[in-house]
Amino acid sequence: MTGQDLVGQRIKTVRRQRGLSQAQLAHPELSDSYVSLIESGKRTPTPAVLELLADKLDCSLTYLINGVTAEQMKEIELVLSYAQLAMNNGEVSEARTRYAELLADSGLAGLPQLKQDAEYGLALATEACGDLDGAIALLNGLRQNESTPMVPERHVAVAVALSRCYRERGDLSEAVSVAEQILSKATRPAWTDGLVRLGTQLVAAYLDRGDLLRARQFSAEVVAAAELLNTPLSLVVARWNAAIVAVESGQDEAAIAQVEWAVAIQSEYGDPRRLARLRSAYAEVLLAVRPMEAGTWRDVLLKVDTELAESSASTMDKMRCAMSLARVELLLNKPEKATEQMKAVCDMLEGMPQAMQAEARILYGQALAELGRQEQASDELLAGARCLEQSPTTRYTAHAWLTAAQVLERVDEPARSVDAYKRALACVGL
Repeated sequence: MTGQDLVGQRIKTVRRQRGLSQAQLAHPELSDSYVSLIESGKRTPTPAVLELLADKLDCSLTYLINGVTAEQMKEIELVLSYAQLAMNNGEVSEARTRYAELLADSGLAGLPQLKQDAEYGLALATEACGDLDGAIALLNGLRQNESTPMVPERHVAVAVALSRCYRERGDLSEAVSVAEQILSKATRPAWTDGLVRLGTQLVAAYLDRGDLLRARQFSAEVVAAAELLNTPLSLVVARWNAAIVAVESGQDEAAIAQVEWAVAIQSEYGDPRRLARLRSAYAEVLLAVRPMEAGTWRDVLLKVDTELAESSASTMDKMRCAMSLARVELLLNKPEKATEQMKAVCDMLEGMPQAMQAEARILYGQALAELGRQEQASDELLAGARCLEQSPTTRYTAHAWLTAAQVLERVDEPARSVDAYKRALACVGL
């Protein structure tokens, strides 16, 4: 049944409930034959006629158009706003529940745009909960739904999320394909903030599959596009992306310059949560390229930790900052503090992506090994290895296996250490 048929059916139903004939409803502004045609779905009433009929029937215009009352519409919009707020506050499980409950309600059936908003929100919340398969299914469903076409901005946003999910799951060919379908067309649309974000996802996918040359080339193109747009969002994401490429290329000073540029822009224009996240990433980069200055980066991370705690940052953001702090403490030869940090992180790992669980378990095992707690360290490393076995094969997985091999060697587990080294080599095709 078409939307036009449904409108006619609602008018007919309410008219009968009010005890009116077609002639009574029509008089004096309309003809009874015109009302009959509307009710049978053979005529589409103009907005003015619909408003007139809603007034005559003493019902809301939203009910005639969408099948929901004004009160129901307010309730739906309230639940959507609450779900989005929960998502922004890092309460991803709550957001996922709210979106799912809303979609289970038949009230959204006549509200295709709000239904699409809820489906997109559910996809992002599902991804944030670590369910990449579920998120991918929802995002692909949005792309394939021809009955409710997406506006260009939403189409790009869905592609960004889908490429990211595929990359995190290890499906690098799909991650590249989703982005290239839009960005590699002969008639590529004009650059926007959304397309710059999609471009950074494509660069990340190139990096993950080891295509450093293409990553460099396209990263430069994305930075040029961001400078042309000159918007804070595009400049920040493009500069940060360029920093990652510089780190992978061994261009440490260039990486620091790009990150500092991104932080400066975010400090001027961004919200506190995004600024805290970027500062945490900044400290991670500096820790990688200037480990001898660990004390300085520790001060930065402690400040970031406080900012994240006071903001609506997600649990994952806070955990990543804590893990960076643990690495700093290890560099400063303070394994006790590193162990405290990692114990707190590991207590929150349930539901997180396997790759993150593996990284945390291995780092915890490393801290325990530094304290001489060999048996506990071995247990954590084993747990980390199990997570790695379920993780996608990427350069990050290779690095994690290498770290695990080195720590296993230290805790006198030679056989497992050799196996971990082999797995690290296998991840990079050796």
